[in-house]
This record gives sequence, C-alpha cells and structure tokens, in this order.
Amino acid sequence: MNAIVESRGQLTALTEAELIKTLQSSLYPGASPESIKMVISYCTAANLDPMQKPVHIVPMWDSKAQATRDVVMPGVGLYRTQAARSGCAGISEPEFGEDVTENIGGVSITYPKWCRVTVRRRIATGEIVDFTARELWTENYAVKGGKEKSIAPNAMWAKRPYGQIAKCAEAQALRKAFPEVGSAPTADEMEGKTINDAGTYVPSDPTPTQRTALPAYPDDSFQKNLAAWRDLIASGRKTAEQIIAMVSSKAQMTPEQLEVLRASDTPATVDAE
Repeated sequence: MNAIVESRGQLTALTEAELIKTLQSSLYPGASPESIKMVISYCTAANLDPMQKPVHIVPMWDSKAQATRDVVMPGVGLYRTQAARSGCAGISEPEFGEDVTENIGGVSITYPKWCRVTVRRRIATGEIVDFTARELWTENYAVKGGKEKSIAPNAMWAKRPYGQIAKCAEAQALRKAFPEVGSAPTADEMEGKTINDAGTYVPSDPTPTQRTALPAYPDDSFQKNLAAWRDLIASGRKTAEQIIAMVSSKAQMTPEQLEVLRASDTPATVDAE
C-alpha cells in the first residue's frame, strides 16, 4: 500500500516500508512491524487512511495459544466519523449514575454505577430518531491483570473512570443507531479482555458483580499474619501490593488494613514499582 502525505506543500507517496516506519515512530510507538502491517491491511480493506489512526492495536490474552497477541480494533473516533457520514444528528452529553466507592483488588476507587449516551439519526423520511445505550461500569472496566491476575482496574480506568465508561456507552449507542458501521467492539471496550478458545472476546473477569459479595477480611487474621507479611516484604520476596492482591482475591481488606500493610513497604521496593 502506498500512502500519500503532505510535506512542505507537496504530496509525497510513501512505500509500505516507509509507511510502517512512519506509523511506528509516531502513531503506534513501540508496536512491532507485524502489528503495523495488520493496521495497514485493515485500513486498505476498509478504505481508511492509516495516518488518521482510525484503529488501535490492542494486546489481548489468547487462552488457546496461552500468549498475548496484538489485535487491531476500531476506535470510537472511527465510529463517530462513519456515523457523521450516514446522517448522525447529534450525540448527547453522557449521563452518569450514582457514585460507587469500592475496594477492587486492593484499590479504592470511586466510579459511576452506569453511563447513558443517546445518538440521534436522521432517517430517510427526515425524522430524527433517538438510540440510547446504558452501560454498567463493572461490566466494562479493564482489569490490571498481570502475574497476580489482579482484578483491580488498570491505570487508565483508575485515572479516568468517567471518561472510559462514557466512550463505551457512546460506542454502543453508535452501533445501535448505525449498524452499518459494523458490530466490532472498540479498542476502549476490549482493553483488558480475553480471546477464548472459540475465537470470541470475553471479559477477563466474567463475574464482576460477585466482587462486592466478598467477605471482609477479619482483623484478628490480619494482625496474626501481619508480622509474617512484613518479613516477606523486608526480604524482598513480596511487595505489599502483591500481598494485597493475594488477600483481595478472597476477601475485602479495610482501608486501615491497606494503609498499615502499604506502610510496611521498604522505600527501595516502592521506588522499584
């Protein structure tokens, strides 16, 4: 595929090798050439300009191959562009449900229970029709994962709990209003999810609602184990966060317990993290 870019007022054709190098150094830093080739192939098949970054490269865990592999997925921006070309008459500001403060995987986070977005489409008769999607935060957030298989939200969802769920609700509303744009989930919706043996996408934590049913971690058990945990931390064999992730898979620790355990971390361990 040759791409046309503007340089000093002149149009210049890039070879595929030059395009790969350009995308790798600008829009997809750190991506492998093979993954960028998938981006180019996707854009060629859909008649898209790869320089507009209509798609994203999402690392996903393949349970069949037992390895992480890159998957090319559309961004919500591509859905917006396609909808604008097909009669989109506006998108509402996101509406959020009540705030929920919860300890998830050892991380205390406040998030909206749900988000609702409405997309308006002008149909052939000239009438404007509303299409609304309401998405729950717990059914969409991306988990941190890692060796500890943490169910805590990843860095982006912890930093932007409202912005991320808003993009998921908007993408769902756009698919309902404009089914011709495709049924593929967006990169924002699939980050942190898993590809199962059937080749379909599933949440990496299929039962998120069960997290709130975890019992509180008994304080007597905490006091009994605290000395041993501190020894593990001091020896460098475990970090406080690793211990928190282990305990939080079975019970919810209180903010006071979390504070005491994190205070046991040595400065060197904190710096390394």
